[in-house]
Amino acid sequence: MSDAKSIIEYIRTAKKRTPVKAYIGLKTGIRSETHIVAKNWLILQLKNTCRVFDCGNTLIVFGELEDIEDAIDQMAEYGSEDQSAGSVQTSSESTGTRTNMPVKIIDFVEIETEARNSAIPLLDISKLDARIEPGAVIRGNVKIGKQAVIMMGAIINIGAEVGARTMIDMGAVLGGRVIVGADCHIGAGCVLAGVIEPESAEPVVIEDGVFIGANAVVIEGCRIGAKSVIGAGAVVTSDIPPHSLVVGAPGRVVRTLEGSKTAVNEIIKELREI
Repeated sequence: MSDAKSIIEYIRTAKKRTPVKAYIGLKTGIRSETHIVAKNWLILQLKNTCRVFDCGNTLIVFGELEDIEDAIDQMAEYGSEDQSAGSVQTSSESTGTRTNMPVKIIDFVEIETEARNSAIPLLDISKLDARIEPGAVIRGNVKIGKQAVIMMGAIINIGAEVGARTMIDMGAVLGGRVIVGADCHIGAGCVLAGVIEPESAEPVVIEDGVFIGANAVVIEGCRIGAKSVIGAGAVVTSDIPPHSLVVGAPGRVVRTLEGSKTAVNEIIKELREI
């Protein structure tokens, strides 16, 4: 999924999600059968759509905000802490009997929200043959090549591609549909501009063996030729021929790098070993 039209349609039709981690504290000192049944009822409701971990007086729940709130609201509607004021009849799974279930067993609810109405999940990195450091943010539908290195704080948007043995350094941003070839180094704080809208715009393309210095910016639609070196802080606004040294804002070619390899853009293979 690398063309803008497909990405736009994917985002439009995707189920929007609000994943959360909830801590549901239960009132301490609850030991009666009716309270135990109430707790088990709540757990069963949550387990329909969420992952629930019973930690005694606290339930830790991973799931959708709406599903968790619905289960809690159902308990709030059904009764009161005072059994004489109100209760709900429910069946005990273990005995098959019906029991008056006092509902107000919840002491507190704390919710940690990961995202709100998110259309694109993060990429499952567990099976990648690459090194992904903590704090990197990689969205779904991103391709990561073998022995690539994604450093802390790097952000890679939907539709982007990172080639084999390429390093994306700390805090670099790869926008939507950016293509980075093999054996590249994208320096810390770089921005490779993304293009999802307008959908007619062309993506940034970084060919093989390119080194880009810290905090450089490459504007959408630009192609950086193979084995080029972009100086720190440069702003590239047009295509760059292969084997070029570029500096300044706007970026300009100051000389051609001789040969297919130079000391300034040879990767260190030991850093790519898995």
